[in-house]
Amino acid sequence: MMNKPQPDFRYYLITSRKACAPRPLREVVQEACKAGIQAVQLREKDLSGKDLCELAHQIREVTARFDVRLFINSRPDVAQVVAADGVHCPEEGFPPSAVRQYWPQFSIGASVHSLEAAKKAEKEGADFLLFGPVFFTPSKEEYGKPQGTDSLEKVCEGTSVPVFAVGGVTPAKVAECLQAGAYGVAGISALMEADDIGRKVEAFNSQFA
Repeated sequence: MMNKPQPDFRYYLITSRKACAPRPLREVVQEACKAGIQAVQLREKDLSGKDLCELAHQIREVTARFDVRLFINSRPDVAQVVAADGVHCPEEGFPPSAVRQYWPQFSIGASVHSLEAAKKAEKEGADFLLFGPVFFTPSKEEYGKPQGTDSLEKVCEGTSVPVFAVGGVTPAKVAECLQAGAYGVAGISALMEADDIGRKVEAFNSQFA
């Protein structure tokens, strides 16, 4: 029941410089952009504001060169400084309503883990949602057991905002997520830990052809 304008991307890459180590994050993002990724969320929660800003400038240079959307996790101030395309709001973090009020130029994504949270984020002005974890993944283990595609379907049916499935999503599982009503998919480890990043991006993108 989507009413919001649809994002111009279907696969949403979330970064983790630790997951792609020892390769530099900038190098990995550049390879993904070359292969056809369309949106990147810079999510490096352990960095200081200064270090995050420096890294964000590097990633913005890469994404701008390839005309790829860049979202900054939790930090609209950093997003503004580097002229990013948007901000991503964790469920317990900076609310979409505050971003919408003070940074109206940004596209806003929001992470949610329940239908209730999804409806709240929609009401607060989120442009799209990340729901999960749908499948098991170590990076989302703190949020509890996988919620499965049935819960994903309820969130997709219960909101009018495009929903991206996140958590353990591989190219082979994309179709299952789309059948549940997801607009797209998002993830960290599937790409950040890939031996052949270009081939993995192509594998994801082929699911939306």
